[in-house]
Amino acid sequence: MTKTSVSRRGLGALLGLGAAAAALPAGAHDPAAEAGPVKAPKHPFTTTEAFDASKVPAYKGKHDKIYAHIDAHQAEHVENLRRWVRQRSISAQNDGVLEMAKLVESDLKALGFQETAIVPSKGHPGVWGWFDAGAKKTLVVYMMYDVQPIEPTGWKVDAFAGDLVDDPKLGQVLMARGATNQKGPERAFLNAVASILAVKKKLPVNLMIMAEGEEELGSPNYPEIIGQYEDRLKTADGVMFPMNSQTPAGAVSMPMGVKGIWYVELIAQGGPHGGPKEAEVHGSLKSILDSPAWRLAHALASLTTVDGNTCLVPGFYDSVRAPSAEEQRLANGVLPQWLAEADARKDALKVDRWIGGMTAEETLYENLFNPSFNIDGLVSGYTGVGTKTILPHRAVAKVDVRMVPNQTPQEMMAKFRAHLDANGFTDIQISQLSGYPPAQTSVDAPLVRAAIGTFNKYGVTPTVLPRLAGSAPYYVFTDRLKLPLVTAGLGHGAAQHAPNEYMVIKPRAGSKVAGLAEVEKFYVDLLYALAEAK
Repeated sequence: MTKTSVSRRGLGALLGLGAAAAALPAGAHDPAAEAGPVKAPKHPFTTTEAFDASKVPAYKGKHDKIYAHIDAHQAEHVENLRRWVRQRSISAQNDGVLEMAKLVESDLKALGFQETAIVPSKGHPGVWGWFDAGAKKTLVVYMMYDVQPIEPTGWKVDAFAGDLVDDPKLGQVLMARGATNQKGPERAFLNAVASILAVKKKLPVNLMIMAEGEEELGSPNYPEIIGQYEDRLKTADGVMFPMNSQTPAGAVSMPMGVKGIWYVELIAQGGPHGGPKEAEVHGSLKSILDSPAWRLAHALASLTTVDGNTCLVPGFYDSVRAPSAEEQRLANGVLPQWLAEADARKDALKVDRWIGGMTAEETLYENLFNPSFNIDGLVSGYTGVGTKTILPHRAVAKVDVRMVPNQTPQEMMAKFRAHLDANGFTDIQISQLSGYPPAQTSVDAPLVRAAIGTFNKYGVTPTVLPRLAGSAPYYVFTDRLKLPLVTAGLGHGAAQHAPNEYMVIKPRAGSKVAGLAEVEKFYVDLLYALAEAK
C-alpha cells in the first residue's frame, strides 16, 4: 500500500477496523484467542478522517525586543540551566531533594513572583509560585524538580557537574542528570519569563507554578500538594508542561494525554502456608520445604497467556472504551509518520519483531488504545557471581499496568486480588507503590490551539497523538481541576533515565533542532499566543 493511500484511508481502514469490520488482518496472530473469555479489544473505527495540525493558523505575533534580550543573555541563561542540574535531587534516595525545592523557590522569588512557598506533604515537598500580572488569563505550569538515580557505569562526565559537551552529530549539549528530564526545559521556560519581565516589566498571562519532587516515584503525594491550592488552581485557563519535544531530526510529537499507571510489588514469603519465614536456608532443604520463589513464579504465570502477551485476569479489559471520534481522527493523522518511522523505531529499540509479528499499523493501535501488563523486575535469593545454594525466604516481582480510559488503579487492585485468591494464591501480597488514572485533553482546547499555532510559526507542525503510552500525573489537572493540559516546547534532549542524558544548547550547523535561544523564544510566543487565544 502506498504512503498516499495510507494518508487518505487512515488507521481504521488499514487495520480492518472500519465501521463494517473489527477483525484483524488475515493471518495476524491474536494470542488473546487462546485466553478464552479474556481478550484485548479491537474496537471498530468509524471514520477515516485525519486531523491536520497544519490547518491551525500560525501565531503571527513578533516580540523582537524580547528575542534580542534572550540572545544577549544566553551565557547567563545557560548558567541557569547548569545551576539546576548541578543540584542533586534524586527522589528515590532523598538526595538533595529539599535543597532543590529551595532552589526552585529562590528562583521564583528572584523573578518577582508575589507568592512562593515550599509546600509540605507526606513525602517530598512541592513548590508553589504565583505571579499576578493583572492579566485576563492564568496559566498553571506543572514542574517536576526530582531526577532518577545515577547509573554506576556509562557516564562520560560527572552526572551532576553540568558539563557542556561538543557532540559531532548534535552540536553543543548540556550533559547531566535532569538536562532534558526535566530541569533543562523548565529552567528554559523561566529564562523566557525573565526576558519578558526585563523588557516589558509585566507578563501577558498570570502564572501559577505547581512543582513536585516525586514524579519519578509516581507522584504519590502530588494530590495532597494540589489540594492546598485547589480552589485557586481551578480558576486557571489551562496547564502547560515545558518539554523538549523535538526528535534529532527536528520533528515534534504533541500528545493530548497519557496512560495511567498501576505499579505494585507482588510478594511471596514463607509463613504458615509453607517455606522459611525469616531468612534463607540451605538449598538442600527444598526436599522438605516450600519455595516462595516457585510460589511467586506460578502466581505470575497464572496472570497471562503462555507468551505473556494477554492478561488473563478476569475483567482486565472490560473497562477499555472504544476510541472517540476525536481520538480516531488524531490516530489517523499520526499514521503516516508512524509508518515512516517503523524501521527506525525497531533499530532504536534494538528489537527484531513486534508481538506475534504485528504490522506497524497494528502497533499504533495497541500503543494508543489498549493497556499493557509488564514485569519490571524479579528479585529472589542469590544472583551474584558463582554459586550459593540457598532456598530464599522471599521473592518479589515489580509489575506495572499502563491503563487506558476508563481503567483505574482501584479496579486493577480489586481484579488482581480476586484472581489470585480464586486461584489459591491468597498468600501472595500486593503492595501498591504508585497508581493514578489516565488523562486526556481535547485538541480543540484554546490552549492546545495556541500551542499548535506557536509550533506552526516556527515551521514545525506537530504530529498530534491521542496520548502517550507512558504515564504522568496529569489527571490531577484534567480530571480533578477540569483544566486542559498541554506539553509543549521546542528543543531536543534524550537519554532520560540513562547515562549521558543531554539537552541540545547550540545545535550543529544545518540542524533543524532548536537551540536554547530559540527554545526560550518559543515559550515567549506561547505565553502571548495563549493571552490572545479565544
